[in-house]
Amino acid sequence: MTEIDPISDKILRQLTRDGRVSNLELADRVGLSPSACLRRVQELERRGVIKGYRAVLDPAKTGIGFVAYMSVGLGLHTKAAQEGFERAISAAPQVIECHNVTGNVEYLLRVEVADLAAFKHFHTEILGTLPQVSSITSFVVMGSPKDERA
Repeated sequence: MTEIDPISDKILRQLTRDGRVSNLELADRVGLSPSACLRRVQELERRGVIKGYRAVLDPAKTGIGFVAYMSVGLGLHTKAAQEGFERAISAAPQVIECHNVTGNVEYLLRVEVADLAAFKHFHTEILGTLPQVSSITSFVVMGSPKDERA
C-alpha cells in the first residue's frame, strides 16, 4: 500500500473536487510553492495514485434518464464463468460500473440508460441472455443526494 502524507492527502482531496484546478491555485490551497506542488502531483501520477482525470457529465443533458444498480448472481462459481461474464459486461455500454463483490451475489452493476424501455432491453436482451447469469435484482435510483464519483 502506498503511504500518503498529509500534504499529498490535501492535494488528492482538492483534485477529487476539481481535477481542472490550475497548479497555481492548487498550490495555494494546499500551502505549497507551485513547483513543489507540481512535483508532488507528478509523483502521485507516476506512482499510479492518480490514475486519470475525468469530466463529470450532467446525465439529463447526455440523454441518461434512468439509473439502476443491479446485483447479479452467477450459476457457476468458476473462473471461466466469471471471465465470460466480465467480457460480456465490458462490451455493454450501458454498464458504467461493474464490481465483483462478496455476499450472496457475485457482481454489482451501475447501469445508465435513456429510459425504462432501454433498461428493459438491457435487462432482457443483454444481461438476461448471458449463460452465466442465474439471478438479477434491480434497484432503481430515484435520487442521489450525495454522489462524489468523478
